[in-house]
Amino acid sequence: MKKTILPKIIRFAVCITVLGVAVAVGFLTGAFNFTGLNLRLNFNSLLKVLVMASAVIAVEAVLSLVLSIPKPENHRVRTVLSIFASLLKYVAFIVILCWGLSIIGVNVSTIVASVGIIALVVGFSAESLIADVVTGAFMIFENQYNVGDIVEVGGFRGTVTNIGIRTTSITDPGDNVKIVNNSDMKNILNRSDKLSRSVSVISIPYATDLEKLESEIPALMDRIYENRTDVFKNPPRYLGVEALSNSSVDLKFVVNVDEKDIYSGARLLNRDLLLGFRALGVECPFPQLDVHGDFYG
Repeated sequence: MKKTILPKIIRFAVCITVLGVAVAVGFLTGAFNFTGLNLRLNFNSLLKVLVMASAVIAVEAVLSLVLSIPKPENHRVRTVLSIFASLLKYVAFIVILCWGLSIIGVNVSTIVASVGIIALVVGFSAESLIADVVTGAFMIFENQYNVGDIVEVGGFRGTVTNIGIRTTSITDPGDNVKIVNNSDMKNILNRSDKLSRSVSVISIPYATDLEKLESEIPALMDRIYENRTDVFKNPPRYLGVEALSNSSVDLKFVVNVDEKDIYSGARLLNRDLLLGFRALGVECPFPQLDVHGDFYG
């Protein structure tokens, strides 16, 4: 959290410093004498633009800081906060642009009236940008995924850490961050809606009394669950004989877990089954090779 808040505090401090210096210089030099508003590019107008821009950026920094402090558990609320934080940057840019043009005497209303023609030209050159923004808006309204959800897109699996106006950031368990344009967020597999299953396949020797072992498995599953209630959502289930391998009989087990625990759950289940089988007198087999034949010498 400190890594995300510190840059915002620094940016806010810099903006306040620039704002204070610019305001002081403006009043000392008489730059803030609003006697007319003709188009001009001089020290007075540029100083006013600098003061305005610093003030707007400072307000944006404060609002971004405020939005980054809450850490709600609800994924939908986190998504809304992330969208607002992203939207603030674009709003700040537009305000600085329009207000700055007004300060130097440009008739902004005339520019706005010409936006229809300009938008047509820009639209063809910024097709991907528009697609990102529109697609992102539809995904949010349709609640396809939220900040904190575990998703898989294009073979990359991770947790959604940020949803912006144009892009979505996904972080995998190795802290690798993939930034995907919203228009490329297609065929999304949201793994957070339902419980996932951790799978374990344990091998036992052919000489094992399978019927006796199967009668002892339910009690073993209950003991394993009692020790893993923080990860397992219910007792592991024995599904039966998975395969008859060369040197072993393979038994399959599954347990319901949260998607974020799907791999750690499998490791824990492997460990507990190994120790549990050993306690029941069943050792996991190792590959064996039987050689048959006559030797003449």
